[in-house]
Amino acid sequence: MENIKVAIWGLGAMGSGMARMLAKKSGVDIVAVCDLAPDRVGRCLYDVLGLARGNHPEVIISDNPDTAFPDRTADVLLLATDSFTKGAFDKIALGLSRGMNVISTAEELAYPQAQEPELARQLDEIARDNGTSVLGTGINPGFVMDYLVLALTGTCEQVDGIKASRVNDLSPFGGTVMQEQGVGTTQAEFEKGVREGSIAGHVGFPESIRMIADGIGWKIERIDQSREAILTSVDRKAPFASVAKGDVAGCRQSGTATVDGEERIVMEHPQQIRPQDEGINTGDIVEIKGTPNISMKISPEIPGGIGTIAMCVNMIPQVINADAGLKTMLDLPVPRAIMGDFRDQIRAEKRVVE
Repeated sequence: MENIKVAIWGLGAMGSGMARMLAKKSGVDIVAVCDLAPDRVGRCLYDVLGLARGNHPEVIISDNPDTAFPDRTADVLLLATDSFTKGAFDKIALGLSRGMNVISTAEELAYPQAQEPELARQLDEIARDNGTSVLGTGINPGFVMDYLVLALTGTCEQVDGIKASRVNDLSPFGGTVMQEQGVGTTQAEFEKGVREGSIAGHVGFPESIRMIADGIGWKIERIDQSREAILTSVDRKAPFASVAKGDVAGCRQSGTATVDGEERIVMEHPQQIRPQDEGINTGDIVEIKGTPNISMKISPEIPGGIGTIAMCVNMIPQVINADAGLKTMLDLPVPRAIMGDFRDQIRAEKRVVE
């Protein structure tokens, strides 16, 4: 049986991490990569990553998606280029129309019905027309502040309120995320960026909130969000950002959802580069008020970088096996690590490439 074939679009922090993870797995091959960085284009993927190719096919990185991804290039395309559904739409549509299932790190795509219902409808239609499926996932949204929360409510007779908090380190993420969070700006630049929309903070609160509400059957009346700069009192340095003392190391974001006139869902997400430099402990906390009350804490946080990489790679069989159309984490079997041969997880009739 042939190995599962994977294509990657975007070889930044997340895309390259996925490639490294896949190189360690059995029953899966990377067969195509598209990336725009001049120092990567035209080179062998494994040389760029500093890895031995072994028995894997040679992959030359292309900067042209039309030539990188001809029809039925792969069973699945991993897209690691955008945060917003609008930005990712054309790339996803290209992958789906060329017979590839698509998994995207775009935060809004985790539940695009929340803010882009028309684009969600179009993606569902394109996927169905081509017999393919598409999923947006990652550590958050996609798991910590939505999927995990919903799983915990499964043990409840009654749910009256939910609070989810994630204190995390942004350091593993690339330049796009740093820009969205305002990392490295002054406080004045941060506040201007929030007003003008160039600094989005955490992308995904409406998606996580809607996923939770739809999952348990709440009708949301209003979602409110706020963003505040996290200023550092020491110099901080991460692989993709440096911040001087007094400038912005991250964004403290809050979101609330009103249901039946009451605040039922509360989300808090202070994220920054190297919080440990100021003695801040990271962690993921879920509190459910209901019958019974539930309190769960993971400390330190589930690391955002490897968490996002692993979620995308580990969901490959689930997406290939899925019925055609737009999917969310609510639609697919429970995510889990795949330590054996990827081919053992795939139903033969769902293979896109033979």
